[in-house]
Amino acid sequence: MTRSRAELAVLRTPLWFCARTLPKHEHIAAAGLRRQLNLECCSPRLRFRKMTRRGVVWFVEAMFPGYLFAEFIYSELHRRVEHLPGVRGLVEFGDYIATIDADTIVALKEQAGEDETVTVDPDIKVGQSVRIAGGPLRGLEAVVTRVLPAGERIKVLLELLGGPVETDVATPNVLPVGRPLL
Repeated sequence: MTRSRAELAVLRTPLWFCARTLPKHEHIAAAGLRRQLNLECCSPRLRFRKMTRRGVVWFVEAMFPGYLFAEFIYSELHRRVEHLPGVRGLVEFGDYIATIDADTIVALKEQAGEDETVTVDPDIKVGQSVRIAGGPLRGLEAVVTRVLPAGERIKVLLELLGGPVETDVATPNVLPVGRPLL
């Protein structure tokens, strides 16, 4: 939803705004808004595992890279918000400023919890259909035949070269069917 600057100048109720941030500075900007201006913020993050050369590593990244949400009265605080470290400004479309419905923010906060982090850790089970998201078999669908205890690996059965083939795949390289490829 958008509102004109003129409308926001006379409105005396706090609204949720979307602020642009410097790259990888969402958490810094949110901390500044909370500490310096005592504002309520929402800057959810995703925590997920990813296969690297070192092995499986947990990563934490912003759910909305380059953006965060803050609630304040526009006419009183917009200049101070826009000039905090890490903040580039509010999302605007010409003379209109983007606002977010409070119900949307409540839903985000419920999903993310108190620490504002959503952990994405697919629980793979035997018999489940998965899509291979990394490596030379990327894009193929397979059925999990065994979950191997060591090394975060699974055995999958896939149709390859006209027949069924069972092979080992690293768990971080598979996604349950129905999720998009990384």
